[in-house]
Amino acid sequence: MNYEPLSAENAGVLLVDHQTGLSNGVTDQSIPEYLAAVEGLVKTAKTFSLPTVITTSAADGPNGPVLPIITETLPDAPIVHRPGEINAWTNPEFVDEVKELNRKKLIIAGVSTEVCVAFVALSALEAGYEVYAVIDASGTWNKLVQEVALARMVQAGVQPMTWVGVAAELQVDWRASTGQGLAETMGAHLPFYGNLIASFEVAKS
Repeated sequence: MNYEPLSAENAGVLLVDHQTGLSNGVTDQSIPEYLAAVEGLVKTAKTFSLPTVITTSAADGPNGPVLPIITETLPDAPIVHRPGEINAWTNPEFVDEVKELNRKKLIIAGVSTEVCVAFVALSALEAGYEVYAVIDASGTWNKLVQEVALARMVQAGVQPMTWVGVAAELQVDWRASTGQGLAETMGAHLPFYGNLIASFEVAKS
């Protein structure tokens, strides 16, 4: 494969079913780790002005509304409320919003990894997009389910990433104008990096 890095010009973000009810069932990582990764990803999307589409499944039922950190950070991102479709790609409104992004690379995260993320990722691949699944900003019911979902996606051609990998690839160079904002996000949501910055600041004083 040819390596063409993610950039603010070629990438868009799809956030699939990051809902309050569904998120309660995430056990393949701790809830704090999951929430930190989701927040890191959405703040990265904001920092780089990545066009984003949000979708929910039965948000007026037990699945619950979108995680507040998403709508608070990306208030202008369109939200497609699906009435029943399991695979968001089978909802015409969602697909239309994805097309409106006009980006060939799709960064996807959601709950659950083996259903909401995998189905959209495989469908987007079939539609001709390059797909990147952000595994730590996604979640499911146990580690085995995550591993099976990851194997299926990778076998099909989806590229697995973490939110920090996405952010660093977009940044390219710390001297770019987004460097300060990204460093603050990493410091807040990547514990070792926060400690690194704090130690540096103490050493300077």
